[in-house]
Amino acid sequence: MYKFIDITTLSKKLNLINNSNKKPRNYILRYWEKEFSQIKPKIINNRRYYSPKQVEIIKLINFLLKDKGLTIKGAKNILKSKINNLDDYNAISLKTEYYKDNLKNKSKLVLEKIRKLKKYGKKNTY
Repeated sequence: MYKFIDITTLSKKLNLINNSNKKPRNYILRYWEKEFSQIKPKIINNRRYYSPKQVEIIKLINFLLKDKGLTIKGAKNILKSKINNLDDYNAISLKTEYYKDNLKNKSKLVLEKIRKLKKYGKKNTY
């Protein structure tokens, strides 16, 4: 069973936070729901919850719009293209760049956890 994420947690995870009052910008995600047909949250008790698959799609949209500076129309075209996750025939595409960055971030987190475990496991010898 996988865990659903609410809209506020997802906004914080994507760093969609207002700098002045530190509140999450949930309206951005609600707007993206209207623009992108791939985003369909589950609504329980008038609250939006996103599955892990939805979170990955939203992360890709955030990457395309915020990091790469694409327009909404450009991001829609990329999401609608029937290209697989690895983009075998186009090594310089935006999707491969996204997945490459995602893999780098995950590997950095794993290495950091390994360093903490090594530091915690060392014995003090006098």
